[in-house]
Amino acid sequence: MRRIISILFIVVGLGFVGVAVYQLWDGHQAQKQSIVQAKEKIDNGIELKGDKTLEEAIEEYTAEYEEAFATLEIPKLGKTLPIVEGTDPDALNKGVGHLSNSMYPGQNEQILLSGHRDTVFRNFGELELGDTFIVEMPYGEFTYEIRDTEIVPEDDTTVIREMGEEVLVVTTCYPFHYVGNAPERFVAYAYPVAE
Repeated sequence: MRRIISILFIVVGLGFVGVAVYQLWDGHQAQKQSIVQAKEKIDNGIELKGDKTLEEAIEEYTAEYEEAFATLEIPKLGKTLPIVEGTDPDALNKGVGHLSNSMYPGQNEQILLSGHRDTVFRNFGELELGDTFIVEMPYGEFTYEIRDTEIVPEDDTTVIREMGEEVLVVTTCYPFHYVGNAPERFVAYAYPVAE
């Protein structure tokens, strides 16, 4: 009887490992498809209709839900990641999520991006003040420098707010190496770098 129970535990354990490996593989495949879609959107640019100026087109820019529309480059980590519209589990499985009611680069307000610490933002703890993020949109490239960070409880929504200026806010779960649902969020505040 003990042997049967031991074998059962081994089989169940292997099942959990198999599910975890499949989820990682599935997420990796979804991110590969998203980076292709994002680069296609960037290469195609935005269409200026009528007498609309580029500035007006940027101000009115929006992305469709779960659409990969841009890339986030993190030079220090050597990563270029797809940015996907939405922050629900499906969107976050495909890449870095853009909070739909926040702004986009060039719209002069808060831009909020979020991602999983164990997938897109692996090694995020290596980032320091002064490091940069580069967002490539269909209408241009935007560089932001990290000037501040904070750790907040997972249910703290005060991070989402009007800031009166353009700020790229990037969040992920914290502690970085926590097993299970992390109780806090790491928040990086990055400001436009003058060109």
